[in-house]
Amino acid sequence: MGDKIESKKLAKASGVSCVPGFLGEVEVADVLRIANEIGYPVMIKASAGGGGKGMRIAFNDKEAAEGFKLSQDEAISSFGDGRIFIEKYI
Repeated sequence: MGDKIESKKLAKASGVSCVPGFLGEVEVADVLRIANEIGYPVMIKASAGGGGKGMRIAFNDKEAAEGFKLSQDEAISSFGDGRIFIEKYI
């Protein structure tokens, strides 16, 4: 369960209620589209690791674009895995 993207896919397939978001890895080109589809605020998260590393909250397009890059850089540095996903911040 250390892979948050795969964990969310498994939970959803099993009928578990999940925080709304995009169930897959996102690229920088997708960030603003997905964030606007699910609505702000959003949480940009590293798929790997834990402890709050690779996580950013975004309240608008500017923060989402910046947060994606910062989250990805931190995830690569901390976990060697730059996969990022986005979900609604609750």
